[in-house]
Amino acid sequence: MILNLLCAVPRYVGPVGLIVLNLSTVPTVIAEETAVNFISAPESANPTAAVHEAKVDLNLAEAVRRALKGNPEFAAYAKEIAALEGAVVQAGLLRNPELAVEEEDIGAGQSLGAQQFVTIRLSQLIELGGKRHARVKTATMAQEIARKEHEAKRLELLARVADSFIDVLAAQERTRLADQSVRLAQTVVNVVAKRVQAGKAPPIEETKAKVALSTARIEHEQAKRDLAASRKRLTLLWGDPLPQFGRALGDITSAAAFPSFEVLAGRVRSNPVALRSALSVEHRKAVLDLEQSRRIPDITVSTAVRHYQRLGENTALLTLSVPLPLFDRNQGNLQEAHHRLDKAVDEQAATDLSLQTQFAQSYEALLAAQNEITVLRDEVLPAAKSAFDVANRGYELGKFSFLETLDAQRTLFENQTLYVHALANYQKLVNELERLTAAPINGNVNPPDYRAGTNL
Repeated sequence: MILNLLCAVPRYVGPVGLIVLNLSTVPTVIAEETAVNFISAPESANPTAAVHEAKVDLNLAEAVRRALKGNPEFAAYAKEIAALEGAVVQAGLLRNPELAVEEEDIGAGQSLGAQQFVTIRLSQLIELGGKRHARVKTATMAQEIARKEHEAKRLELLARVADSFIDVLAAQERTRLADQSVRLAQTVVNVVAKRVQAGKAPPIEETKAKVALSTARIEHEQAKRDLAASRKRLTLLWGDPLPQFGRALGDITSAAAFPSFEVLAGRVRSNPVALRSALSVEHRKAVLDLEQSRRIPDITVSTAVRHYQRLGENTALLTLSVPLPLFDRNQGNLQEAHHRLDKAVDEQAATDLSLQTQFAQSYEALLAAQNEITVLRDEVLPAAKSAFDVANRGYELGKFSFLETLDAQRTLFENQTLYVHALANYQKLVNELERLTAAPINGNVNPPDYRAGTNL
């Protein structure tokens, strides 16, 4: 992985782990130092170093901190959890009593038989069948689902930050490589020019060399534009359209030692998306229990005092009312709750299958990327470097044609670019596996269950 980037790891550990955190790394060594000093070129070789030297460099830990603090989409999920806290409180409240005042025979005066009286009535609805407990359980489950959504969004955001950070690292390497390719092409132009002046080569070769130099300059400009775009994509994750950092600090050649397919596949169950799916089933069961409790009628108890104005006497009244469930027995809501529970079960199975499919594809792709890196590093790059050195030296001695030199130069550059792409792809695949397993790829199977947001 990119590691060696995160020093204060515990601050950023989420509920079930964090992308590219706490990973032990196995450094990958470049085959041998080439003429273009690939990957390990000095800072002075970077064409944008002078522009960024006054800015603070950025590591992955700081990028994560900024994204968790400034990403508005992530912040919205935290607000939802807070809102549902109010729903839990409301679900547990008792029904309010009702106060009623009645006066009869208003305006009857002293007419014969008139009995003016005033009644003050206090009524209280008493819920039966455990409705309040069922409401609280349903609201609590909804809040837990929101927490898992928050954790899933946190994990997704960390993966996006890590991927964007890798893009910046890779773009920096491609820009450095393109700059060195320009300088190498300029050297070839100088060599060809000397041979043309000495009459050892036709002028057309100098023209071809200059065309190759112009092509290298175009590729260098494109690499710089790609770097600028990747820097903006990274900073937009925390709402900053203008990158305010110097260089991204990291090593995309680092590698993670990961367990077998079976071990990692078992960890997919810890993904917040899978946990949220399981909680959705429990939530639907709670809704079903709530609808079943509503079949039981509630009772309303009323107590009242009636004052007879003509007689000056008071009478106490007690009323007990119960609705008769003759027509509405909540059968429609029960039917809906049963079907929604079945739907939640099917959705959980579909979610688990989707996560396992994504994991299997990512794992196989990671193995393929690992093999590609090994072949490029140990076989292709050394061979391309050797072929270029031989062709370049042979051209100076007049033993090889200029076309062979150009072809060797192009082959070396293309394979070095391919190597950077393979390294970046490998790191992103590790990120994807860590997102799917919700833990460092070589970390503990059962990481601490931190609550979302407590470690920000």
